[in-house]
Amino acid sequence: MSIILAVLIFSAIILFHEFGHYLLARRNGIKVVEFSLGMGPRVFSVVKGETRYSVKCFPLGGSCMMLDELGEDSGEKGSFASASVWSKIAVVAAGPVFNFILAFLLSLIIVGAAGYDEPIVTDVPEDSAVYEAGLQAGDRIIRYDGYAIDVSRDLYIYLYLNPPKVDQQINMTVLRDGEKVKISYMPDVSYRYLLGFNRTGTDSMTVESLIPGLPLEDAGVLPGDRIVAVGGVRIEDGYAYDEYLKDHPLTDEPLEIIYERNGLEYETEIIPKQYRQVSRGFSYSMAYQKAAALSVVPHALIEVKYMIRSTLLSLKELVRGKVGVEELSGPIGVVSAIDDTYQESKSLGIVAIIINLLNMAVLLSANLGVMNLLPIPALDGGRLVLLIVEAIRRKPLNQEIEGRIHFAGFILLMILMVFVMFNDVIKLI
Repeated sequence: MSIILAVLIFSAIILFHEFGHYLLARRNGIKVVEFSLGMGPRVFSVVKGETRYSVKCFPLGGSCMMLDELGEDSGEKGSFASASVWSKIAVVAAGPVFNFILAFLLSLIIVGAAGYDEPIVTDVPEDSAVYEAGLQAGDRIIRYDGYAIDVSRDLYIYLYLNPPKVDQQINMTVLRDGEKVKISYMPDVSYRYLLGFNRTGTDSMTVESLIPGLPLEDAGVLPGDRIVAVGGVRIEDGYAYDEYLKDHPLTDEPLEIIYERNGLEYETEIIPKQYRQVSRGFSYSMAYQKAAALSVVPHALIEVKYMIRSTLLSLKELVRGKVGVEELSGPIGVVSAIDDTYQESKSLGIVAIIINLLNMAVLLSANLGVMNLLPIPALDGGRLVLLIVEAIRRKPLNQEIEGRIHFAGFILLMILMVFVMFNDVIKLI
């Protein structure tokens, strides 16, 4: 079922993208040779007027092939090569723009049915630094650390990619009784000592994973090992370990650890390492509330803005190295995500399934629009850069050079696609 849903969502998004190219080409007098859904050999096609409309055997992808789109001007009426540079810019830009239009139309349905998540502060502990700075429950956050906040998810993704740091002053702006209030504070920091491992369960002492740079990893303990004694005390299970920590809080004093591997016990001595945890100091609502009839349109625009900004923010963190390339997902990863969304929504009913899948479609459509506008050869953004250069020079680029640029970009994209698909498979294993 998830594969069928993924194909339907992908097909609709790509078809709408290509329809943007098709519509602007027709309006600018450019001949569309073939408009197709899918890739590979044709399964079905029909010719109407000067255009062949096709369905191809591989359902992912699509194309809007225009006369002389990538070659020399044949001199035939209606060729892409002979169109004015501004007509060509309009045609190329139409695909990504239509992705944003589709995202907006779907967002109208989502906001109308489910509402929106308003970033309202729900709890501020009285012993926190942000409470002393003046933040109150009921405040609406509109800016955090210089980042504009329209919905709760804006704050969530920003904090995920930019968690508070020690000695970092946080500046917030909130709305309170219709007035803007500025708040500045240093986040609270808690300190504790850790061995540096995650357990397979609360009742288990089997090592599921190790925290890089902390003592157990340095001591050579591996995932799958079982901690059987700490500080000379035998530990039967996770509950016994929790009780041990209550009675013997970890410090920077040396500690004897015994762990079991393949039926054999090994002893090592480690020094627990201090771990600093920074807290933002407040809670905020992620719940959705109904939108008034007249506010559906502006909130739908905010939904699209959120999807575009989150994509750009993720790309920024990818360039800065804060997000690894291994976290990129391709078609296989998207199918997996759609399947997860479907499975998690089934128990909530058909309305929840539809809304959550529409949310996924909005994300994918906005993402496709942003990615296609990147100035990479072979993408719409790369073609737009070359067309803008043509507009500035007032003459077209050499077709052979332009073809080589696009071909190089295509090869790089294929290499990236292979890497991303391989990464998706590894995640599923």
